[in-house]
Amino acid sequence: MAFVTSLFLGNTMKTSIIPVFIPHIGCPYRCVFCNQWKITGRQGLPTSADVAAQIKAYITENTRDRHWEVAFYGGSFTAIPVAIQEALLTPAKRALEAGKIQGIRCSTRPDCIDETVLQRLLAFGVDTVELGVQSLDDYVLRLAKRGHTANDVERATTKLKAWGIRVGHQFMPGLPGETVASLQYTVAQACALHCDFARIYPVVVIAGTELAISYQKGTYTPLSIAEGIRRGAYMKQKLLQARIPVIRTGLQATDALSDTTQVLGGAYTPAMGELIDTYRYRRQLMAVLARLPQGEKITISYHRTDTSRVRGYRNLTVKFCQWRYALDIEWHEREDLPPTCVSVQTSKREYMLYMDAGSI
Repeated sequence: MAFVTSLFLGNTMKTSIIPVFIPHIGCPYRCVFCNQWKITGRQGLPTSADVAAQIKAYITENTRDRHWEVAFYGGSFTAIPVAIQEALLTPAKRALEAGKIQGIRCSTRPDCIDETVLQRLLAFGVDTVELGVQSLDDYVLRLAKRGHTANDVERATTKLKAWGIRVGHQFMPGLPGETVASLQYTVAQACALHCDFARIYPVVVIAGTELAISYQKGTYTPLSIAEGIRRGAYMKQKLLQARIPVIRTGLQATDALSDTTQVLGGAYTPAMGELIDTYRYRRQLMAVLARLPQGEKITISYHRTDTSRVRGYRNLTVKFCQWRYALDIEWHEREDLPPTCVSVQTSKREYMLYMDAGSI
């Protein structure tokens, strides 16, 4: 079961996702990175009865009050035949009207949004649409064979917002042709568009894709895990500073993605999200520690839920700071601190680092 912190309810209620996967169906293009059957671990088109059964199974097995959302993931939902869209949406709409679920979302391409589509989505109760943006550099989009432009992303985002539909952007750092400068451009443009939330999926080379062929020929060099962490951390920090929540970093682990014959290269690890946050925390801590005088005695405090992010995997951040800085550092959990807030206390002052805002 998938859980994400609710971004829309004005509280900390958890949103429980009821996923319905429609791998690759509806996509008019085959992007160089795409093999949805491997990424999702699912094949075939679900039926209306499948959707109804999925909803019933989730809400029956979990009796606690939750904010339930049915999510149509995997393909370009608004590009599949209208009759199929409506058949899949009908049981979700019924559950919404009956109060069994509280929302419906789908994912689609930026060039598959128009007024007719918007009318249909609203008629069936869809309140959130995630756009497969990947990049906002047109050169990168062409090399990826996306078939849409950055202007399509801007138009779709503007239309969805105007119709009162929440907009999510999905990004894929590490595509062919991407440079640090183009990544920075993508992030700057994304912050200007100000979607309601984002996901970041560093590129993974999956068997059976055009990207896999390029990788095997040596014409494409994928990101290492370390570089994927750095780029993902940069994107996430900038988006958070623009007050755009990032609800996922890295692909959801599946049996197929754990198979080394299927994942040929790229920035994939089941712990990608944790590693990205650890890197972000370390960079912000270093920005403070580097300003302190040598020999200073300091205390770094954090909420217990942030212990691994602050201290690092196997205490890597602790060891790095001991090696890098001539400081007497103590590390402590402190329950009066809220999550994602880290205190750096010196003899003269206290620095408060708000890790998900990038401010001190």
